[in-house]
Amino acid sequence: MIESGGKCSGKWYRQAAIVAALLLPLCGQPVLAERIKDLASVQGVRQNQLIGYGLVVGLDNTGDQTTQTPFTTQAIGNMLSQMGVNLSADQAQRLQLRNVAAVMLTASLPPFARPGQEIDVTVSSMGNAKSLRGGTLLMTQLKGADGQVYAVAQGNVLVGGVGATSGNSRVTVNHLAAGRIPGGATVERAVATPVGQGGFVYYELGETDFGNAQAVVEMINKTMGQGTAQALDGRRVAVRAPEDPGARVAFLGRIDNLEIPRIAGIAKVVINPRTGSVVMNQRVTIEPCSVAHGNLSVVVEGAQPLIAQPAGIEVMQEGNSLIAVKAGANLADVVKALNALGANPLDLLAILQAMKSAGALRAELEVI
Repeated sequence: MIESGGKCSGKWYRQAAIVAALLLPLCGQPVLAERIKDLASVQGVRQNQLIGYGLVVGLDNTGDQTTQTPFTTQAIGNMLSQMGVNLSADQAQRLQLRNVAAVMLTASLPPFARPGQEIDVTVSSMGNAKSLRGGTLLMTQLKGADGQVYAVAQGNVLVGGVGATSGNSRVTVNHLAAGRIPGGATVERAVATPVGQGGFVYYELGETDFGNAQAVVEMINKTMGQGTAQALDGRRVAVRAPEDPGARVAFLGRIDNLEIPRIAGIAKVVINPRTGSVVMNQRVTIEPCSVAHGNLSVVVEGAQPLIAQPAGIEVMQEGNSLIAVKAGANLADVVKALNALGANPLDLLAILQAMKSAGALRAELEVI
């Protein structure tokens, strides 16, 4: 009896171990969640755009045709005058330089940047230069929206493209009229970036969503203590933070990495009429409808949510041309069938708008 019981007990343990091994991967699957810093940002902590006008020199006969770009010769004259070389207006206009190009500089000043920090710069041709490859940017001031100088840029321009010319033939790979200078600008002036006002720090969600705002408040209060956070509306959350700067930084670091359950967004269909691209999320549903547009007809029967999928869709075209989409079709199948019949992006946009107006397309339609 004891021996028999031992065998049964061992068999039971083996079965339990197998079940546990099968359930372990399911238990270990992470719950879909998003960090607060992926959903929101601290109010006032942002980048500032900078812009400047300068000259790129040292080009291999690919610069501006100065007779057609008078601003290039004017900039050259002003630059040379600062170096002690004076040219008359008539002399500057007669310059025939092909190794110089007028460019516009753009950069982003990150928050909390301090003098001496290096930032990347994008250099773009302003005239009719064929290529900036191999050029060097001369010292250029970068200004903010207030007209103040916040950085100074200079350095060799890196261009990702390449080109070759022989006679009347020309081959170009990628874009040659723009490039970057990694770390090419040095910050000269700091921008004050206050973190919060008084005893509060305000988080701003990337998109207005009352559900996400409430979820952020609940997670912060659960982790940091009740009453720490309060939702002001569907986009802003006020958080009571320590007054000491060091403690405030550590406090915000903890909040940034808190994870909240992912909340499904609104049903949305995004269409680009220039390319014919249609993107939709899993919340989109289709109701029964019939659409006639020109020589195209769309019939949707027995519609169900996108996950369950509708029973069937028929797309017809004049001339006895018929494409029948089998059971289990969804909005993506409607789009594919219309494209197969030769519907252009404007036809597709008109049909989706008609379905939206008729209440058959249960989603927000956005045209980009």
